[in-house]
Amino acid sequence: MAMLAGVFRSSALRRAAPAVLRPTTFARPMRFRGFSDVVFMKTHEWIKTEAGVGTLGITDFAQGQLGEVVYCDLPEVGAKFKGKDTICTLESVKAVGEVYAPADCEVVEVNETLADVPATVNSSPESKGWLMKVKFSGEMTGTLDRKAYDVHVEAEAKEE
Repeated sequence: MAMLAGVFRSSALRRAAPAVLRPTTFARPMRFRGFSDVVFMKTHEWIKTEAGVGTLGITDFAQGQLGEVVYCDLPEVGAKFKGKDTICTLESVKAVGEVYAPADCEVVEVNETLADVPATVNSSPESKGWLMKVKFSGEMTGTLDRKAYDVHVEAEAKEE
């Protein structure tokens, strides 16, 4: 697929090529839809915070890199984590991805849908594919806004 990416750099070729052959979000990050108060981590998590509770998920870029998710190993409600601890793992047909706690937190809810339909993380990473809700006991550091996250993703994609 990396070889095909160079072929489709021309805008005329991109328009003419079927979507299946076009480069995916690796080359052009998808815009996060639905939330204006979301922050991102360099490790490709997104967090939407309301009243001290954060909804946590992975970005579209991360799910694209991971591939089809077949199992979500989510923590138990009540589990406590320190910032940057592995909070859960996502198993795909290609790899196992770790999701990190953005700050000291306690899990207050997990997305039960993912037990039966883990691929929801792929089909709707920015809404229905959220992983868990956490109550923060510490401050998040190292967060990025949408624009800074897009720059980070573009730099990471160029390294590949």
